[in-house]
Amino acid sequence: MSDYKYPYKDILFSLHNVARLERLTPHLAEPLDQELIEAILSEAGKLSEQVIAPLNWSGDQEGSRVENGEVFEPKGYKEMYQAYCDGGWGALSNDVKYGGQGLPSTIATAVNEGIQAANLAFSLCPLLAHGAIEAIQSHASDELKDTYIPKMVTGQWAGTMNLTEPSAGSDLAAISCKAFPNSADLAAETYLIKGQKIFITWGDHQMSENIIHLVLARLPDAPAGVKGISLFIVPKFLLDAEGNPAERNDISVVSVEHKLGIHASPTCVMSYGDKTGAIGYLVGKPNDGLKAMFTMMNNARQDVGLQGLAISERAYQQALQYAKERKQGMKADRSGRAAIIEHPDVLRMLMTMRSQIDAMRSLIYVAAVENDLSHISKGEEQQAAIARTALLTPIVKGWITEQAQEVTSLAIQIHGGMGFIEETGVAQHARDARILPIYEGTNGIQAIDLIGRKLLGDNGHAMAALFSEMENELDGYLDSEKHDNAAKIKDSVEVAKQATEKCLSAMKDNPVLGTGLAYSYMMMMGYVIGGWLQVRAQQVSTTDESLGDQQVNSWQQSADFYCDHILPRAGYYAKTIEHGQKSVQILNEDSFIR
Repeated sequence: MSDYKYPYKDILFSLHNVARLERLTPHLAEPLDQELIEAILSEAGKLSEQVIAPLNWSGDQEGSRVENGEVFEPKGYKEMYQAYCDGGWGALSNDVKYGGQGLPSTIATAVNEGIQAANLAFSLCPLLAHGAIEAIQSHASDELKDTYIPKMVTGQWAGTMNLTEPSAGSDLAAISCKAFPNSADLAAETYLIKGQKIFITWGDHQMSENIIHLVLARLPDAPAGVKGISLFIVPKFLLDAEGNPAERNDISVVSVEHKLGIHASPTCVMSYGDKTGAIGYLVGKPNDGLKAMFTMMNNARQDVGLQGLAISERAYQQALQYAKERKQGMKADRSGRAAIIEHPDVLRMLMTMRSQIDAMRSLIYVAAVENDLSHISKGEEQQAAIARTALLTPIVKGWITEQAQEVTSLAIQIHGGMGFIEETGVAQHARDARILPIYEGTNGIQAIDLIGRKLLGDNGHAMAALFSEMENELDGYLDSEKHDNAAKIKDSVEVAKQATEKCLSAMKDNPVLGTGLAYSYMMMMGYVIGGWLQVRAQQVSTTDESLGDQQVNSWQQSADFYCDHILPRAGYYAKTIEHGQKSVQILNEDSFIR
C-alpha cells in the first residue's frame, strides 16, 4: 500500500500555465502573492500526506456505527478533523466578514485536491459544510448568517444537505417532508419539520459541536411540484441565549447505510420530528428553496469532479509504485527479472491513467478560475464567465467522474491478482470512486443538463464561444514544433461542432430527442476539451523555467499519448450522435424481454 504524495509541481503548473490563475488579479483587492500560494500548497501537502492519508485505510476498514441514536466515526477522525480546523483550511475562500481568509476559491480547490485524494470519505464532511455556508450566505437573512456562518467557517459546526427521500431521489418534485409554522413560538418565526431523509452524507458524527442541516420541505399551502419547496436550517442542537449549542433538536438517526465504498463517511437515514417536530428556520422566501439549494449543488458538482481527479491521482500513484517494484517476467535482454513497468502493456496502462489525469486536472482548474471570475469580475467579462462556468460544470462532474472509473479500474489491473485483494488497498479507490457518477445528480442528469439547459437553452451561443476560443488558440500552435497535436485537436473541434449542430437540430424538432444523445455529447466534449488543454500544457511546458527536463518530457509524452490514444474516443461519440438517434428513439420497455 503506497503513501500518498501531494502532486505539488503538477498542481502549480496547471494553476498558472493552463488555468492562467493570474486572470483573477485585475479583479482582486490585492495581487495574488506567488510565495503565499506556494506556502499554502506546501502546507496543504503536509496536511494531506502526514495527517489525513494515514487514516484512509483504517477508516475504510472500521467504518462508522450507530450507538443509542448517535453516529460514531472511525478512530482518529475527530483528531484529524480538529487538525484540519486548527489550520484554518476550511476558511480559505470564505468571506472575511465571517472569519474567512477571502482567497479565490481556486486556491481552495488546489488544497482540496490533496485532502480528497488523501481520504475521500473524510473530505466529504468539510465539503458539505462549505456548500451549506454558500447557500446560507447567498439566501438567508442577516440574522441567520451572523448566527451560523462564523462557527461553520471555523469548523466548530459542520453542515449537511438534506434533499433525498425514500420516494424522491433526483425527482425533487416528489418531496413530502413537511414544515409547519410553530404556533408555540410565532415571535421567533420558527417552523416544525417532520419527515424522513435518506442518503445524508455525514448526517451525524461526533467531530463537531453542532451540525447544521439544510433541509428541503413543503409548507402547508405550498403549490405542487418543485415550485412548492422551501429550505430550512435545522440544527442538531438548538442554541441558547448566548448562541451556544444547548437542547437537542427533534432529530434522530434511523440507521447508517452499508455501502460499496466511502465506508468511513456515515451515510445516514435521518428522521425529523418524531416527537413534537424539529425546529427549523426558513432560508430565503417561502417556496423558493430549490433556488437556494442549487447554489449549494452547482458548486458541489464541480467539487465532485475534483473528487474524480483526486481519487484517480491516488490510484495512479499506487499503481505506478507497484509497477516499479513488482518483478514479473524477464528483461528484454534476458539479463534478469523485469519490473512490470518495463512491459509495454503496463506502460500503456500507466500513460492511459496519467494522460487523462493531466487533462482532468487542467479542466478542473480552468473551470475553477472561470467560477471565480463569474463572482468577482464585472460587465461582459462576468457574463461570459457565468456562461462558461455553467457550460463546463456538467462536463467537469460527468466526464471526469466517468474517467475516474477507468483510472481506478486500471490501477487494479496493473496490480494483477493482488489488486483484487483488499489488503493491498487499491480496490478501495475503485469502490470509493463508484459513487461519484451517482451523487449530486447522476451523470445522465449532467448530460441532459449540458445538452438541454446549457446548449439548447441559449441556442448554442456559449458553446460556439468556446469553440471559437479553442480554434483561435490552436491556430497559434500550428507553426510550433508540436503542430501535429494541435491539428488533431482542431480536427476534433470541427467534428464536435458538427455534432453540436446535429443535436441542436434534433432538439428543435423535439427537445426530448436530445436526451438519448446527451451522454455521448457530454463525453465527446470532455475528450475534446481535455485534448485542447493537453496541447496548451504541452506548448507552455517548454517555456516554464521552474520545470526540470524530466518534468517537461513527462508533459510532452502525456500530451502525445492523449492525442494518439485518448482523443479518438471523441470521434466515436460523435459517430453515435450522427447515426445513433433512431436506434435510441425506438426503444421502450418492450425492447427488454427475457
